[in-house]
Amino acid sequence: MTPNNQWRDRFWLIVKYALIAFATAFLIRAFLLIPVPVSGNSMEGTLRQGDMVIIEKISPIRRFDVVVFQMPDGSTYIKRVIGMPGDAVKYEDDQLYINGEPVEEPFLVKNRNNDHETASYTNDFDLETLLGVEKLGKDSYFVIGDNRRASKDSRSFGPISGDAILGNARLVYYPLSHIRLI
Repeated sequence: MTPNNQWRDRFWLIVKYALIAFATAFLIRAFLLIPVPVSGNSMEGTLRQGDMVIIEKISPIRRFDVVVFQMPDGSTYIKRVIGMPGDAVKYEDDQLYINGEPVEEPFLVKNRNNDHETASYTNDFDLETLLGVEKLGKDSYFVIGDNRRASKDSRSFGPISGDAILGNARLVYYPLSHIRLI
């Protein structure tokens, strides 16, 4: 094999590997790990305005996951899942009740400690008075922002469907000083 042929073979090998790498990166970016900017302060305490998060689409949705979803008008939101399909959700005296049982929300400790007001952090409600139903539907999720007093969420627009959920927020990757798992 002549040196010219060797160089040409190496060149095409590098081109092939580069194309495979770009195609793989594109597929991962398009279907598995998607970057999303955080806008607004409804998740303050967990996420900040301007944070960039990576969402993944593989894991099933669980209670207290931070999810990104799209509304019918095309706007994108990031909130925390509080109620799962079939759940009865209620807040009373700042306590979350799921199906009549009290449930702790450890992710709110920082927000509650920073809040010096005496009023409740999460206003009282139940699904019956809010939506006219006792339990969430088969494919319905109740989502609320961690900054309860400044969040437009299921308390105002109702539950979201599983089809509207784009994925679970897993990682803050920008700004560099905010890098962490969610």
